[in-house]
Amino acid sequence: MRAPTTVRVAGATPYDVVVGTGLLGMLGELVGDGASQVLVVHPAGLAGAAGAVERGLLAAGHRPMLAVVPDGEPAKTVEVAAALWGLLGRARFTRSDAVVALGGGATTDLAGFVAATWLRGVRLVALPTTLLGMVDAAVGGKTGVNTEAGKNLVGAFHPPVGVLCDLAALATLPAPELASGLAEVVKAGLVADPGILDLMRADLGKLTDPSGPVLRELVERAVRVKAEVVGQDLRESGPREVLNYGHTLGHAIERVEDYGWRHGAAVSVGLVFAAELSHAVGRLDAAGVELHRSLLDRLGLPTTYDGSRWPELLDAMRVDKKARGEVLRFVVLDAIGRPGRLEGPDDALLGRVFERVAS
Repeated sequence: MRAPTTVRVAGATPYDVVVGTGLLGMLGELVGDGASQVLVVHPAGLAGAAGAVERGLLAAGHRPMLAVVPDGEPAKTVEVAAALWGLLGRARFTRSDAVVALGGGATTDLAGFVAATWLRGVRLVALPTTLLGMVDAAVGGKTGVNTEAGKNLVGAFHPPVGVLCDLAALATLPAPELASGLAEVVKAGLVADPGILDLMRADLGKLTDPSGPVLRELVERAVRVKAEVVGQDLRESGPREVLNYGHTLGHAIERVEDYGWRHGAAVSVGLVFAAELSHAVGRLDAAGVELHRSLLDRLGLPTTYDGSRWPELLDAMRVDKKARGEVLRFVVLDAIGRPGRLEGPDDALLGRVFERVAS
């Protein structure tokens, strides 16, 4: 068995992201000897995995508490977070205790927010079980919940003490969920590591083999991209914004669809829109736009969206976290692997660009 790969995330509170298989034995060390109680947050579908985590924590001398939360975005509400706070209060959970997030991106966002806000911050260990969680949500310290106003508008920056990406969890991941995660891998390639795109185009069939070397390399490279950016800018004050490429429209689609679309599917449309916008203002060539469309199409991800929803989407984008006052700000590309920013594009221009992705 190949040894795990460790990617260091720098910053004021550095931590490691470990990629490999059979990583559960590392959990006890991350939780720490000082943790008496450990809250394990997980969706119902991961009851078996949660049981294994529970047994491991018991064997290490901890007292685990398992908390079942809704699957996906429905978990990311203030009401669910409040229920977990209530559980921690009744258990007299202290600052030396720890939270373990077991699940996909929504679970790690929620559990991370609870860990960030309980006693103003307790230890968090992330055990992402989806590709999206491994390459995006669990890495970087962003936590949060959704509100009626938009996605992730309530949250906190709270880096974990460690992230364990056990690739064995991907073996049972449904194909649409795997594709959703691949959208974030594509994004990492587009903004920082074109070698990722070369790997993906070389042999599409190998991308979905969780035990194969290609998917593992893609996970490792995508994690390195995020670790490099996050290590420079935890609080998204500058360089980290490039990781939101495709997300301005993507998050708007998720909100308009009441979070019925998978994150990666929405981001896929957002990536094409961002590429078309980059081209429209003379910054990305036509070949770069076509690369977006062809690769995402091959992955089975959507590249168009209902044209009649544009007014709703534009309104939703105005509450995007990158907006400043009334000024919309977009991450664009000057070339593949060379991201930049575009501030205050005209609404009419945005409408014309959206026509290029409207179905």
